[in-house]
Amino acid sequence: MNEGRTGPQIKSDERRVVVGLGELLWDMLPTGEQRLGGAPANFAYMAAMLGDCGTIASRIGNDPLGDHALERLDEAGVGSLHIQRDATHATGTAEVQLDAEGKPVYSIVEDVAWDHFELNSDWQQLAAQADAVCFGSLAQRSHRSRETIRGFLGATRDETLVVFDVNLRRPYFSADVISESLLLSNIAKLNDDELRTVAEVFDLRGETDEHSARELLQRFDLQLLCVTRGDRGSLLVTESACVEHPGFKVEVADTVGAGDAFTAALVHHHLRGATLAEISDAANRLAALVATQVGATPAVLEHF
Repeated sequence: MNEGRTGPQIKSDERRVVVGLGELLWDMLPTGEQRLGGAPANFAYMAAMLGDCGTIASRIGNDPLGDHALERLDEAGVGSLHIQRDATHATGTAEVQLDAEGKPVYSIVEDVAWDHFELNSDWQQLAAQADAVCFGSLAQRSHRSRETIRGFLGATRDETLVVFDVNLRRPYFSADVISESLLLSNIAKLNDDELRTVAEVFDLRGETDEHSARELLQRFDLQLLCVTRGDRGSLLVTESACVEHPGFKVEVADTVGAGDAFTAALVHHHLRGATLAEISDAANRLAALVATQVGATPAVLEHF
């Protein structure tokens, strides 16, 4: 349960330990390029770009793609010390195609390294140090990794901010995974399509996105629920407030990683005590910036 989680009480000028817990993989883009991806890894990358100690807790193969992943992360200044290596299973990959609206459609290879997480002493120590942890549903597709993620979250401090980026990928989710993950979290983020799916799963009766979001917020005792709407901005809901943002109009290259950038900015500013409106503006701004570039991990954050 998330009872007792009040958010970190830390000074605004400190760098935070922000952990992306879950899949690390290579997105094989339609252009033929390979871009490092996976929602938790994208989140940690963007957290590092924003100035926090962005750290990835994942597992990759002992293979050339794994070696290349570590090189890429080192170049970007993203913490890779807590990435496990697997001598048996390959580094994860996903074929990415873009639909007519530029939204990514993924074909994700199964039984890869990140399906075999281990809750070792290193990960337990990282959990105890974390100021924020973001995890999703995809890395829970295997029983082993699902139990490891729960063990990791159980090893965090009461004041650690736990964020569930719902990130539904069919067929890799269930009502149990969503429900248990929400109960472990302070904040949940999902897009408007995912909100409709979750509303069906839990038989929510809300007539609008805000009503459905508020039902989830109350049912799972969340501090904040975030709904992203692509180029139409976002909706942020707490027990006492609701903030909508129209989004920023930009020339979109692709939307891969834009939602992960939104989550990273949300966490970065939430940890520093920003208002809901400030969080909303910053998160939409960074998501829009990432959408102007190809892939989820741009090399620089200009104009942010």
